Amino acid sequence: MYMDENETITVTLTLDSGDELECQVLTTLEAGGRKYIALFPISGPGSENEPVYLYRLIEHGDEEPDLENITDDAEFALASDAYNAWMEEQDPGAIDLDDL
Repeated sequence: MYMDENETITVTLTLDSGDELECQVLTTLEAGGRKYIALFPISGPGSENEPVYLYRLIEHGDEEPDLENITDDAEFALASDAYNAWMEEQDPGAIDLDDL
């Protein structure tokens, strides 16, 4: 993860296909005693139609954090519920996906 000149935090994901996908960090969340991160694609074909990606966030102090796939359905539901609750709290005008 890094900050660009606009202080937007971005992450480059390497997909199973080997392709890379640049994403903006929407938020980090806590649920069930774990941390999660919500990412929105900002590059690549069809990025405007892409879903938000949720990953488990493993922080290591000052070092780069790790992202882990959420493979357990119950854990994914927990993270999704936390993300949905966060989205409901947002001012609809505060997030302009056209700016991503």
